[in-house]
Amino acid sequence: MLNLNSIMLGSANVKALASFYEKVVGKKPDMQEGDWYGWTIGSCFLSIGEHSDVKGTSKNPQRVMFTFETKEVQKEFDRIKDAGATVVKKPYDMGGAMIATLADPDGNYFQLMTPWES
Repeated sequence: MLNLNSIMLGSANVKALASFYEKVVGKKPDMQEGDWYGWTIGSCFLSIGEHSDVKGTSKNPQRVMFTFETKEVQKEFDRIKDAGATVVKKPYDMGGAMIATLADPDGNYFQLMTPWES
């Protein structure tokens, strides 16, 4: 069985993106080396760094999305929207779970979702 260990966001605007995710995550980076930043979030590591092939905003932001799990989707949605996220889809009910989609300053989509119930 594979374990998803980390997600890397390449950016041409590293400092602005790292500043945004510092607000989203609610803490300083757990790692900062040069223009690379990273946070341990749950059992996954989110890193942000420069990538030579990345320019401007995401051309297909819905292609890959990652999800932040929270019991307080509406509260976190409001907080993150106020931190500068672009609203893609306001919180809505999806089969008993609340879900919302936002975009970061590079245009990458991410979601907020209530924890999966077994």
